[in-house]
Amino acid sequence: MAIVAPTADKAEFRERIFNAVQDMYSEVASLPTKTFHFPTGRWACEFVGYPENELDAIPGTAVESFAGVGYPFQANVIQPGDRVLDIGAGSGTDVLIAALKASPEGEVYGLDITESMLSKAKQNIDKSDFNNIHIFEGNAESIPMESGSFDVVTSNGVLNLVPEKKTAFREIYRVLKSGGRLQISDIALKSEISEKCRMNPELWADCIVGAVPEDQYIAMLRDAGFQNVQIINQLDYFERSPDESTKRTAKQYGAISVTITGIKE
Repeated sequence: MAIVAPTADKAEFRERIFNAVQDMYSEVASLPTKTFHFPTGRWACEFVGYPENELDAIPGTAVESFAGVGYPFQANVIQPGDRVLDIGAGSGTDVLIAALKASPEGEVYGLDITESMLSKAKQNIDKSDFNNIHIFEGNAESIPMESGSFDVVTSNGVLNLVPEKKTAFREIYRVLKSGGRLQISDIALKSEISEKCRMNPELWADCIVGAVPEDQYIAMLRDAGFQNVQIINQLDYFERSPDESTKRTAKQYGAISVTITGIKE
């Protein structure tokens, strides 16, 4: 992952964050056997809870570049015929599994900002038997879809990297239909990170500094309009990090993976 250099210009720093995220996930897409500071690939899928039968049902080249932090499908909210949006589709693991659950009568859309991940996801979909998956470029802060388009929004390990989370949560709420469901696996903290630390390039490289405390995360979802917001699972995700510095940073701030559900009434 490229190091994010500090700058007093918040807009410029935000742009550097997005560039660094794209650099990092481009490597995950193109170098799936490389060791990163977070779990990746099939062993990461199994660690966070993906059943073997689901992984066996999709192309291995999707699973090899998996970089999620949990198993959002534990929420069990996708029904046959649903229209589903995956924010941060990556190499396609979750869009393919969502398509399994939504059945051929449903539709699945995958959004991502990283060109190499988008390309790999499209290749993996072409290898599969699905013809109801659509991949497109886009940012969670400005989702290029009409309001009320989806029955379910899913995301896995992405929103902690989004600088304007309140904006992203409002966008997710906007594109959901009335009665639409939310399933998110993401990184949350036990303690707040100071603004000074948030400008620390090393912490951005550890992919922890963008996360917020659990109660703040839940409050932002509720402020966006979601009801019945609850955490249904927690996982010490960084215990499997190959990097000792990342483990120390995660322990310092109580960084864990959480799986969250909510409803747009």
